[in-house]
Amino acid sequence: SLSQPDREGMFHRGPGLNLTSGQYTAPIAGYYTFSTTLHIARTEPRRKGQGCRGSRLRVLICVQSLCQHNSNLESVSRLGSSGDLFTVSVTGILYLQAGQYASVFVDNTAGSPLTVRRGSHFSAVLLGV
Repeated sequence: SLSQPDREGMFHRGPGLNLTSGQYTAPIAGYYTFSTTLHIARTEPRRKGQGCRGSRLRVLICVQSLCQHNSNLESVSRLGSSGDLFTVSVTGILYLQAGQYASVFVDNTAGSPLTVRRGSHFSAVLLGV
């Protein structure tokens, strides 16, 4: 069955995705392909002298919120000095036991608040057991 969530332009099929928590819970054990594309904006202008050198943005898809373990997918982007909108994508395959969940995390070292914008997505598809 295909259901239409309250948010414009989004849909999901199957019971695994919880739009409130942002978690995908595996209905059965198996290999899942995960994908996320986040459109991330600085929510306030950079202050003069606020350097971007060393500023990076990590986007992770983690199992059971354990991002320090090896069971995660990760993309690291350097935040340049030009522009206030960034697009970061992460795609890969993770093995989940039945009942385990995966979710997206953003690690911000930019020194200014960031907001995930409309048009971002997160998906999970069972590949096989």
